[in-house]
Amino acid sequence: MSKGIELKTRDELQAMRASGVILARAIAAMTAAVAPGMTTADVDAIGAQVIADAGATSNFKGYHGFPGTICASVNAEIVHGIPSADRVLREGDLLSIDCGCILDGWHSDSAVSVHVGEPPSMDEVDLIAAANDAMWAGIAAARPNGRLGAITAAIESSVRKSGANDGRRYGEVDGYGGHGIGTAMHMDPFVPNHGRQGKGLKLPPGTALAIEPMLTLGTSASRELDDHWTVVTKDGSRAAHVEHSIAITDDGICVLSAADGGVAGLAPFGVVPVSLD
Repeated sequence: MSKGIELKTRDELQAMRASGVILARAIAAMTAAVAPGMTTADVDAIGAQVIADAGATSNFKGYHGFPGTICASVNAEIVHGIPSADRVLREGDLLSIDCGCILDGWHSDSAVSVHVGEPPSMDEVDLIAAANDAMWAGIAAARPNGRLGAITAAIESSVRKSGANDGRRYGEVDGYGGHGIGTAMHMDPFVPNHGRQGKGLKLPPGTALAIEPMLTLGTSASRELDDHWTVVTKDGSRAAHVEHSIAITDDGICVLSAADGGVAGLAPFGVVPVSLD
């Protein structure tokens, strides 16, 4: 342990990578299947099947009583939406899928935001792109023995840049962010989506983190619904949530929950991920 951070050996990070690869397949299968007329329970069932077929288990289902394998958050729902057979997806909806799994005791966690059918406006295309850009900017800023603030500042800077380029100000959701991950899904440290360069904990090799920006087309304010899970925007604006789990090694970083280890996402930043496969 280092200041509350669970440090992993290379073999343990390889085990986390195996969990992440299964999760990447589940996310890809669900994303490919999303279509108008499906329910969020249908999407959940696809993810559950891929995870089970690979010999892994869900780390969401049963977590503090959560009933689903995924969090399925639609439109103004930011995170923690409960999948339901009554929630029918419609053309133009924005769906965020958050999912995780456990393999041999090691956790993975990842999220994507996608449109159901065709997006209703360029605003929502830009929103998802801004969230993805911020996530990858944060990941690209991770370094062995670097500061947590480098990651969080890169996320915040990317959001501001996207907003300037798109001619709008994105809401950065208050009170939610990424986290450490390993033998549990949520561990120290908390990873906010804003920060300052040179500040924060030092991140030694062996650190694993989940990086997860959450942006809205309105303000940053949110509220929790009466189900005590679903978090929605206060102003009713739509939201996007994306996430990847990463490992910091002596040699650099690996995106544990990306099928290619992060090659494509990191290329625009000139960063080549290490391979743990």
